[in-house]
Amino acid sequence: MRPAAPVIGVSLKMYFGHAPARAWFDEVAARVRVHDAVMDGAVELFITPTYLQVLPALEAFRGTPVRIGTQNVAAAQEGAFTGEVSAGELAEVGATLAEIGHAERRRLFGETDRDVAAKTRVCLANGITPLLCIGEEREQDPNAAADIALGQLRAALADAEPGSVIVAYEPIWAIGASQPAGDDHVRTVVRALRDELESDPAREGSSIIYGGAAGPGLLTGLADDVDGVFLGRFAHDPDALVSVLDEAAELARRPAA
Repeated sequence: MRPAAPVIGVSLKMYFGHAPARAWFDEVAARVRVHDAVMDGAVELFITPTYLQVLPALEAFRGTPVRIGTQNVAAAQEGAFTGEVSAGELAEVGATLAEIGHAERRRLFGETDRDVAAKTRVCLANGITPLLCIGEEREQDPNAAADIALGQLRAALADAEPGSVIVAYEPIWAIGASQPAGDDHVRTVVRALRDELESDPAREGSSIIYGGAAGPGLLTGLADDVDGVFLGRFAHDPDALVSVLDEAAELARRPAA
């Protein structure tokens, strides 16, 4: 079953220093507090800043439904893992999701399907929603892309505890591109991913969002298939982010088919 509310996500990556990030949080939080659809849960918004920005983000969005997560998480529960941050500590401070398996983590830091699976397991064990980044490296036939995406999803969820996940379908060739992947391509891959999730009762409540040159209009065009969009630099402008929240709110107000 698909989630009731459209899901809008924003990753800040490492574009903002601490002071600019705090200013962005304050400005977006002010907009959120007067955005009825976000405040009443008709639209879900999550943000993944850097680790150092998590606590000020939690403070800025206190009293709102906005979820704060991270862009990575340790694969282990605890121990001698210098430089890592555990899912347990994230949950302790109030973070509720963690981005796992992004293409940049795989390319720059050598993360594998095995690493993604370990991180998924530790997140679910600690009440953190895995934000699973999935996507093929090169543009290709959508059915072939769907096979790759399904393989990544199944590997990520192998031996994982029950719990919902957010799957971010991000074809790597579309990340940072001038245009997103074509609608028919996205539909083919997302429908395959949804069939997989809906066949597993342990993943009830999961959602699938699209990332990769995402912007205004994309959610409307794909509303029958995707549950939301995952935004990057486009959302650095709070006005631009609000435009997508407004688009999601309009979709949420439509009567069910």
